[in-house]
Amino acid sequence: MVYAYEGDRLVNSFLVSTGTWQHPTVTGQFRIYVKYRYTDMSGPGYYLRDVPYTMYFYKGYGLHGTYWHSNFGTPMSHGCVNLRTEDAAWLFDWASVGTPVNVHE
Repeated sequence: MVYAYEGDRLVNSFLVSTGTWQHPTVTGQFRIYVKYRYTDMSGPGYYLRDVPYTMYFYKGYGLHGTYWHSNFGTPMSHGCVNLRTEDAAWLFDWASVGTPVNVHE
């Protein structure tokens, strides 16, 4: 789950897919350092064009919209946090560069 807070007040929450055991999502406290409305992503065994609403928070780890699966709630990614595209759009518009991102199990 991703939870969006303003101060202590929860303003939204989203069901997500995180990294598989082979490609776990990094844990810790980070900040969004760059945002792209659309960006290409690639790695060993995959190439994805125009990934929507991407916000990177640590190296190649990011939160982004996902058009290639709908198995949210199940680990599916190479380490990123996958959201439904409409949820990623809301989060992208709400968060700014510098917004804290706390990732835990």
